[in-house]
Amino acid sequence: MEISDSSSRILAGLLEARTGQQLTMNRRWRLETALSSLMRERRIASIDELITILVMGKEPSLAGRVVEALLNNETYFFRDRAPFDLIARAALPQLQQRHASSKRIKIWSAGCSTGQEVYSLAMLFAEEPLKWAGWTIDILGTDVSDAVVGRARSGTYSQFEVQRGLGIAQMIKWFEETPDGWRAVEGLRKTVRFQVHNLLEAPPHPGDFDIVLCRNVLLYLNAETREKAFERLASAMAPGGWLMLGAGETVIGQTRKLTADKDARGLYVLTSNAEQADRRVA
Repeated sequence: MEISDSSSRILAGLLEARTGQQLTMNRRWRLETALSSLMRERRIASIDELITILVMGKEPSLAGRVVEALLNNETYFFRDRAPFDLIARAALPQLQQRHASSKRIKIWSAGCSTGQEVYSLAMLFAEEPLKWAGWTIDILGTDVSDAVVGRARSGTYSQFEVQRGLGIAQMIKWFEETPDGWRAVEGLRKTVRFQVHNLLEAPPHPGDFDIVLCRNVLLYLNAETREKAFERLASAMAPGGWLMLGAGETVIGQTRKLTADKDARGLYVLTSNAEQADRRVA
């Protein structure tokens, strides 16, 4: 199906206006694939016909459905494994000492998609029940898409999804088979929560999170929007907290608010006021 340049630009503009994400040229090839299911459902014959409906504004809810279809929701359990090992090795021991009196840890997974990252984090704690006995582990997952947040809340995945990143033993231990698929056991589900949230808005709990994950989201933002997103992420972090990005993302040259943790490569910490002043002078 041939997609006109004007239709591509309108869809790109809609996505950026609603989410801040850019539909770059190397992602436009997937427009037809991403929208095909929605178009079949609504009996829309072509992208251009879809654009006409959107421009006329007769179906306001359709624009939201289009945006959700265009979002890249690729995720799986313990994606790229090393980041979870880093959190377990470098961050959690420090947090256990730091919060020994309150026995509370708060984590935010921004752009959590269908929730696999959130449940993977929950498993880090659940695998060591004696170590974390008596602790309150609060893990929040957010995403701009209502549809994927709904799926994350259900904690239910297909056979294929639940096997991506999990061994058989983990799958059987932490998920139970139901008529609708494999559902996370109650012990995991009670430590996590989900809500719809746009990363460019104020964070859910400013200054409150010990660990913030925002992996493979900032890649799709332009420089100005990315800087704003870093402002939001930094404002969510508690003093001494960490930010984790995707493997292809960095704070270098992107923001003055955050800097690499010298002792834990791959994690980022809030930049001190003195360091921020030095950077401005430089």
